[in-house]
Amino acid sequence: MSESNFKTKLAIIGVGLIGGSLGLCLKEKLGDEIFITGLCRTQKSMDLAKKLGAVDFVSADIKSVVESADIVFLSPPVLQIVPMIEKILPYLKDGAILTDAGSTKKYIFDHLKKILPPNIYYIAGHPMTGRELSGVSAAKSDLFKNKAYVIVEDTGAPKFAHEKLMSILKFTEANFLTLDIEKHDRCASIISHVPHLTAAALVTLLNRAGDDLDSCIKLIGGGFKDTTRIASSNADMWADICMTNRGAIVNNLHDMQKIFDELIIAIEKGDRQAIYNYFAASKNRRDSILEHIKFDPN
Repeated sequence: MSESNFKTKLAIIGVGLIGGSLGLCLKEKLGDEIFITGLCRTQKSMDLAKKLGAVDFVSADIKSVVESADIVFLSPPVLQIVPMIEKILPYLKDGAILTDAGSTKKYIFDHLKKILPPNIYYIAGHPMTGRELSGVSAAKSDLFKNKAYVIVEDTGAPKFAHEKLMSILKFTEANFLTLDIEKHDRCASIISHVPHLTAAALVTLLNRAGDDLDSCIKLIGGGFKDTTRIASSNADMWADICMTNRGAIVNNLHDMQKIFDELIIAIEKGDRQAIYNYFAASKNRRDSILEHIKFDPN
C-alpha cells in the first residue's frame, strides 16, 4: 500500500520509550489506517524502531519524515523540542498539528508562540507514564493505557485541530484531562519531578556512605529498590526537566527542606507523637489515593 492511501500520517520525532510506545500502540490499533514516519538520534535506534513495527518509515532526513505529516509528535528531551521545531517548520504542510510529550509545558509554549505561523497548530501534551528503562527497545504498546495524559487547551489551536489530534490519541486508552500550563508545571513538579530528584538523592546518600558503602549495599532489599527505581531514568531527560521547570521545582524542594527540618527537630527532641503523626498522615493520604487510582508498577 502506498503512503498516499493512508488516512492519517503521523511523524514521531524521538522514537524512544514514549514515541516508540505511541507508534506501537497506533499501528496495533489502526494498522493500515495510519502511516507513521520516525526520526531517532542514531541509525541503530531507527533500524530497531522499524524492526519492532513502531514506524513504517524511518530516515535521518528531517524533510522526508515531516513533510506530509498531519500530526507531528515530538518526544526528544525538553530542551531539544523547540530547536527541533525550528528545523522542521519549513517542511510542514499547511494545517499541520504539533504536539509533544514534554514534561514541562510553559517553557516550550513561551518559545513556540513567538515562532509558529498561524497555519501551524501546537497542542501541548504530557502523557504521565514511563519506565526506568529508556529507548525504543523499552517501548510497550500499552504504556499509556489507564495513565493520566494531560492536554493543555490554552495554546491557541482551533477546535478542529484538537478533534483531529484526539481522534488518534484516543486509541492509547489513556485517561485524558485538561490543565492550564502553569498548573500543569506546578503539579508535575510535585508528583513527578521532585520524586525523581528525591530518588536520586537517596542513591547519592548511599554513594556517600564512605566505609559503610559495601555493607549498606549488602543490606539492600525491596524497600530501597522500590523507592529508588526511578533513579535509573534517563539523565539527559531529567537534566532538561530541571532546567525548564526551575521555579516550581525549587519551590517544592524548599518545601521538602522544611518537612525534613521539622522531622529533624522532632527526632532530636524525641517527640514520638510528632513523628507518629507524620507517618500516620502520610499513610492515610497515600491509602486514600490508592482507593481511587490503579497503580501500575511498570
